[in-house]
Amino acid sequence: MSLLHLFVLSPFLFAILIPFLYRYVRKVHTGWFVLVLPVALFLYFLQFIKLTSNGEEVIRTFEWIPSLDINFTLHVDGLGLLFALLITGIGSLVTLYSIYYLSKDKEALHNFYVYLLLFMGAMLGVVLSDNLIVLYTFWEITSLSSFLLIGYWYKREKSQYGAQKSMLITVFGGLALLGGIILLYMMTGTFSIREMIANLDSIKGDALFLPALILVLLGAFTKSAQFPFHIWLPDAMEAPTPVSAYLHSATMVKAGIYLVARLSPVFSDHAAWFILISTFGIFTLFWGSFSAVKQTDLKGILAFSTVSQLGMIMSLLGVGSASLHYDYLENNIFIVAITAAIFHLINHATFKGSLFMVAGIVDHETGTRDIRKLGGLMGIMPVTFTIALIGSFSMAGVPPFNGFLSKEMFLTGMVNVLKMDIYNLETWGLLFPVIAWVGSVFTFVYSMILFFRTFTGKLQSEKLEKKPHEAPLGMLISPVILASLAVIFGFFPNILSSTLIIPAMKSILPTIGQNGGEFDVEIKHWHGFTPELFMTIGIIVIGTLLFISIKKWSRIYTLFPKKLSLNYLYDKSLLGSETGSNQLMKMFMTGYVRDYLLYIFTFFAVLLLSTLFVQNAFSINVDDVAPIGLYEVILSLV
Repeated sequence: MSLLHLFVLSPFLFAILIPFLYRYVRKVHTGWFVLVLPVALFLYFLQFIKLTSNGEEVIRTFEWIPSLDINFTLHVDGLGLLFALLITGIGSLVTLYSIYYLSKDKEALHNFYVYLLLFMGAMLGVVLSDNLIVLYTFWEITSLSSFLLIGYWYKREKSQYGAQKSMLITVFGGLALLGGIILLYMMTGTFSIREMIANLDSIKGDALFLPALILVLLGAFTKSAQFPFHIWLPDAMEAPTPVSAYLHSATMVKAGIYLVARLSPVFSDHAAWFILISTFGIFTLFWGSFSAVKQTDLKGILAFSTVSQLGMIMSLLGVGSASLHYDYLENNIFIVAITAAIFHLINHATFKGSLFMVAGIVDHETGTRDIRKLGGLMGIMPVTFTIALIGSFSMAGVPPFNGFLSKEMFLTGMVNVLKMDIYNLETWGLLFPVIAWVGSVFTFVYSMILFFRTFTGKLQSEKLEKKPHEAPLGMLISPVILASLAVIFGFFPNILSSTLIIPAMKSILPTIGQNGGEFDVEIKHWHGFTPELFMTIGIIVIGTLLFISIKKWSRIYTLFPKKLSLNYLYDKSLLGSETGSNQLMKMFMTGYVRDYLLYIFTFFAVLLLSTLFVQNAFSINVDDVAPIGLYEVILSLV
């Protein structure tokens, strides 16, 4: 087993030590011991940047079940390294933040950090595994560990509900993903992603290709909260804020994004791949941003904003994968979409992680996250106010922050859809830039609500459970670092171009490099008077007007009856399945042994008879059989 394997598995090994540290070292917060690991992992993975920047890859294999073609092969390339740095970097900041957020006297910290380390190790396994069965194993561990983290405060009914909901939806998607993996193996004869990409000609036109594509997308969509599977994410906000900042802004919800990016070279030859991804992604962007505006809880706003931002990244990956299917490479009109997807992936982790931490700080220091009770915190919490300002305006796509740059590139990618010949320009193609613009307007609105409703206006001390004050220094370090990165990447975006963005693009678009193509990534604020510039001006102007007049038009949300919502459908289907299973159980579990024996023998009889019919076992040739005499007839009758 290589050193790389040991580092990837180290969170699992370290998790074993946590209960002992918690028991015998009570005077020190357990988080200080845990913090050492993600920091060490982050520093370890930093050394690979030089290799991936030069187009090199690191592959280490540990034979697990070679007879079944299941080996623990780790593959560090540009895409895997980007996610590994996000997982360990944000993980370090979240662990530091949790030390000050979770009390060592009131919380079961041994449980929290065991679950957190399980999740961290599982995510590293997902993004660095080359073998799809190993990837799936880690994929399901992320579902299990996120279930435990969301239900950390297990005595709360809402925590139980949110944990169960996330588990049911993501595990459903995981089983679909497993089906897609098996179909891919049937077509290619391998579980290795690299070998699949190298032998794409063997699966083109296969009847199993489209079913495999759909099953893989089900796994990706459920994990990354794409419509209509997004309903688990808002309920997952019952988890402690460090969990929300880690799982639901930078890591778990990005697993589906990673899967789509990693398997784009395999599936992008089929038009259904980018049509489904871009269509579901762009609608998720709109629906998430539209739904975020009506929320009154800070984490509720951030939850739906995460849904929206994930839809944005997914739509960019869908549009960008068209560059592998159609010959548009002479002007690279879709390469910008892949660039924007990777850049916004990084940007989203910075501003959304900081905003989740801000929400936790406000809740921690005032006792509430309800924006109807908040306001006027700007003078009392100046540092938190500054972090929120940077994060909110970056999320809204306002210059000079990093979110503005990737949002401009997103609009460019959506405008370029009009140049594709797979859409009728008078109908479907036009919807992409239109929906992108409308969704961006609502993104601007909910960003302003999040910021101004919390920090400006009149202080309502009588509605707060605590006397508000600035958070302790330790709790501010992590969000300050993330907000600073949002500013740095805004002013100096090209420090990421050759180090992280281009290597990741080479992983998603490998055939372009094989054909002699080069990626030229130069991110800048000014592109001239382009359609995207006027779209941005419209977003800011219309968004400002909608924010100012929100009380006049927000009544439209009352027009949507709860009985037509996806949450209502989920609750009713869950209740119906429980009721139906109970009735079925009462019907069969009678308490009589004769009934159980009847079920058993009936099952065997049906199984045997159906097998005999399928195998045509009742076709007996009697041509060569001796004639039946009188004695045989009498004997048979007797």
